[in-house]
Amino acid sequence: MADPQKPATVHVPLGDRSYDILIGEGLLASLGDLVRPVIQHPRVAVVTDENVAPLYLDAAIASLEAAGITADSVILPAGEATKSWDRFGELTNSLLALNIERKDALIALGGGVIGDITGFAAAVLRRGMDFIQVPTSLLAQVDSSVGGKTGINTAYGKNLVGAFHQPKRVIIDLAFLDTLPARELQAGYAEVVKYGLIDDPAFFAWLEENGARLRTGDRAAQAYAIQKSCEAKARIVAEDEFESGKRALLNLGHTFGHALEAECGYDGTLLHGEGVAIGMAMALDLSARLGLAPASDLERYLAHLATVNMRGRASQIDKPLDADTLLAHMAQDKKVDAGEIVFVLGPIGGARTVKGVDLDLVRAVLHDSLAG
Repeated sequence: MADPQKPATVHVPLGDRSYDILIGEGLLASLGDLVRPVIQHPRVAVVTDENVAPLYLDAAIASLEAAGITADSVILPAGEATKSWDRFGELTNSLLALNIERKDALIALGGGVIGDITGFAAAVLRRGMDFIQVPTSLLAQVDSSVGGKTGINTAYGKNLVGAFHQPKRVIIDLAFLDTLPARELQAGYAEVVKYGLIDDPAFFAWLEENGARLRTGDRAAQAYAIQKSCEAKARIVAEDEFESGKRALLNLGHTFGHALEAECGYDGTLLHGEGVAIGMAMALDLSARLGLAPASDLERYLAHLATVNMRGRASQIDKPLDADTLLAHMAQDKKVDAGEIVFVLGPIGGARTVKGVDLDLVRAVLHDSLAG
């Protein structure tokens, strides 16, 4: 079990784009000192949202200024709907109005939404700026802040516009989890479970024994799970930075989950992690129907979700949904290749990408999940 009082470092080896993930308790107070070595100019703009700003923005600015870094800020609305063209335009215009220069840096202080939209702004503003991830949600700490995927949503689906743009550093303060709403903590847990399902059955077994402790604030369990997740993602990203092969495995459950999110309209009915949790159940169901996994894997996974009070069926979403409409969303998924939906399937700990799946079988999986 990790000791949260001893900060851990996970290295992401990507040549001249390499960076470190720093994990520890109370790192926000040292933000300025942790940022200073990886920025070109002593000037930054902190991008955050209306939920995070009252909690942490003042402390972030104070730490930066104490380290001799001039810091401005931009505050965006909270929620998935912020990852839109309109909000992206507002963000870039706000940053330009601050006279941000190319060698200045952006700091994303928030969850996955803030990290994604800030990273995308950094990728294109002044034709490319440095940025630093300071993820405040469990989901962002274990997944979206690492690996350089940035972007926004469109009416056609999630993350369909974006860029690969690696951060200069990721700073994970475990204390952020103390102010995270319980529902957000649960949603982020889905991305932790994902790493066990992909290729680490021993980690999944550990989560079966200890997962509930993450939700109840056990710091040692949180530190271990976050470090283990970051190590897994760093390893996969290092092997396949631009998702031409193995990195696609990180999309386990996401093709289904993104369709659920899109149909729910990004209105808070379904959080990203909640959609992924249900999507991974659908992936295991489809795997069993194709003979790629035993049916018992789905039951085992659903049983684990129940122990952490998470939903595993689309029927548990408080919104009318239709299998054919969801399938239409899936056809717009960014992982579609030559008109075929690419699925991540397989048994617990043995995921792989699969093309050419009979869509009638996929429709049956959707239908059964919607039926409960």
